[in-house]
Amino acid sequence: MKLLSGDPPRSIALSVILIAIIAALLVTPILFPGAKPINVAAKICIFAALAASYDLLLGYTGSVSFAHTMFYGIGSYAIAIALYTLGPTWPAMAVGILIGLPAAVALALAIGLFSMRVQTIFFSMITLAVASAFLVLASQLSWLTGGEDGRTFQLPELLRPGTVFIKDVFGVAVNGRILSYYLIFACCALMVLALLRVVNSPFGRVLQAIRENRFRAEALGYRTVVHLSVANVVAALVAAGAGMLNAIWLRYAGPDTSLSFAIMIDILLIVVIGGMGTMYGAIIGAALLVIAQNYLQKLMGVASEAATAAGIPLLPSILHPDRWLLWLGLLFIASVYFFPQGVVGELRGKSKQAVDPTDA
Repeated sequence: MKLLSGDPPRSIALSVILIAIIAALLVTPILFPGAKPINVAAKICIFAALAASYDLLLGYTGSVSFAHTMFYGIGSYAIAIALYTLGPTWPAMAVGILIGLPAAVALALAIGLFSMRVQTIFFSMITLAVASAFLVLASQLSWLTGGEDGRTFQLPELLRPGTVFIKDVFGVAVNGRILSYYLIFACCALMVLALLRVVNSPFGRVLQAIRENRFRAEALGYRTVVHLSVANVVAALVAAGAGMLNAIWLRYAGPDTSLSFAIMIDILLIVVIGGMGTMYGAIIGAALLVIAQNYLQKLMGVASEAATAAGIPLLPSILHPDRWLLWLGLLFIASVYFFPQGVVGELRGKSKQAVDPTDA
């Protein structure tokens, strides 16, 4: 088996965009000092891996699950509880990993084996019920999870902002916070590459066959329930890993940051905007969504002030920063309308037409 997926972007424009995003993520801590840029970059990395794991279900099997944030939360809480209880040490972090990942796998396997036999809509309702129950459970077990307040913890000394490794690199001190960022970047990159390898393997081809026609795949002799359950386990494993990285970055795990249904909506938006069944779409979709969430309001404020200075009527009110959520929604509606196959799907389609103009 090849180390890489053997599935290139297949579009010059897509390759340029991906290289630009990855390069920007690599240099952000050094060239853009400050808390907000590095926080935005870390969130892009984490959500790219999380959305890629969800795309394995939605884009490659056609399964609509609403329990993905549950696995994300399991990973977050496992790390948080271990470090909170045992102290900020590497063995405590290892305990959190050794508990969180198997717990996510076991729960995903149970959900897969008991609910993958039913039709898509019933599977979605089952996952929604399980995720809602887990959210209530995490909120009420205050002795373990901290309840609504969550758990705040310390990291091992090597990953703390006060630990300085290099005092000056382009005017920025390389400390434990930057080391944490590059650890998150490397782990997320490895998870996305692993998922690319999975979907381009024979197993991934079977998943796509199940998505296109489940009954035909069964007639060919494939055990669809087993394949779908394994896909659910792989997706849950990556989601739990992303949750652990998120908890490490925030040094906190709580219902709002780990189990909120708003996170599930963000994952769906990333997959749909980037392109279902592409994996590369998770990277582009995560970059677009996270940047829009963090900088659209500020950009609208600048545009509103410019319109006011120019004396243009109504426009300052329309572009007021308080209406940024409205414009964010409109931008996403426009992206789905103009890119029905997602950004990656559209770019690949245009590249194919450019190579073979007779292909219609």
